[in-house]
Amino acid sequence: MKLRNLFLLCCIALISLTDVNAQKLKFSKLDASPMDAAHYPRRAAFQNYLGEDDPDRTQKIKVLYCRPNKKGRDVFGTLEPFGKDWRLGANEATEVTFFSPVEIGGEYIAAGTYTMFAQLYSSNWIIKISSERFIGGAENRDITKDVVAVNVPTTTVPKEREEFTIGFQKIDDGNCNMVFEWDRTRVSLPINLNPVSLAGKDKSPMDLVQYPNSSRLRNYQKPEDLDKAVAKVRVVYSRPQMNERKVFGELLKYGEMWRIGANETTEITFFEDVTINGTKVKKGRYGLFAKVNEDNWEFIIHKNVQSWGTPNHDEKDNVVTITAKTEKTPSTLEALSMLLVENGSNQVDLVVGWENTMARMPIMLK
Repeated sequence: MKLRNLFLLCCIALISLTDVNAQKLKFSKLDASPMDAAHYPRRAAFQNYLGEDDPDRTQKIKVLYCRPNKKGRDVFGTLEPFGKDWRLGANEATEVTFFSPVEIGGEYIAAGTYTMFAQLYSSNWIIKISSERFIGGAENRDITKDVVAVNVPTTTVPKEREEFTIGFQKIDDGNCNMVFEWDRTRVSLPINLNPVSLAGKDKSPMDLVQYPNSSRLRNYQKPEDLDKAVAKVRVVYSRPQMNERKVFGELLKYGEMWRIGANETTEITFFEDVTINGTKVKKGRYGLFAKVNEDNWEFIIHKNVQSWGTPNHDEKDNVVTITAKTEKTPSTLEALSMLLVENGSNQVDLVVGWENTMARMPIMLK
């Protein structure tokens, strides 16, 4: 009986303690500038009601922002001073998510979540999009993280809007405007939903070697030399650099397969049938890998040419393998380099070198 009473007392004490802790909780009241969301397309907010083939099912943009009220105040130029950045709302900085890349002000913006601001003037706003996240307002923000700044004109609307509002206006299937409106001011930010994607400067630039070398520039050959300038082998590859790194054994682990370059799988093209390591290889395009070991490389010619390196490579695609001893390069090679070198009347060697190591893959021609 005493044990039971002690158990009941403990339960009562625990309930009382829980109740006391609960009384200390303070739930927030409704915010004077409540948060809201704007979607493009608008119907994407109701995705679970839309059919699989409904074009509005795919959400492209979502904006989270807080909606301050005018409350009889002069807004632009007074409440929100001209010449300063504004968070495009209240409380936290307005947040925009692009679910696929867009183009704004001629700048390509990758899919992701950003914050938005506007530098205000009477006749125009400069809309700024930043990669900086989780900040309240525009004070002390890192302007180096702005990814675009677009100058857009203001227009005056006839009806005064009490709450700051963000919405969208469809222009066509590839373009829309993000629209900001408060008081009697409206601003429209053009957004290209189908941006041009142009690559920047590659750290591992592409290059090629071809045999014979004269076949690269046939239009410069004399008529009597054209028969000697017929392409037989070409290799297209990307050229990574050492950049003060130890390459073999560290950057490239021994025993692992390598695309013999960077980026796309290195591509080797035979313009006629060849023989490698006793195996006949028909003319065509192939991929080239190498299993890098301390004293040798195992060159692998395979059919999976349209790939980005070695992941998910199927050995069934391998056409031929050949093991080649490694040699020391005449000098240190900062960038990966390749040569096609004649070795007798019907053999050309693909020589691959980087850092202080090189290896040769012999190719027998007709």
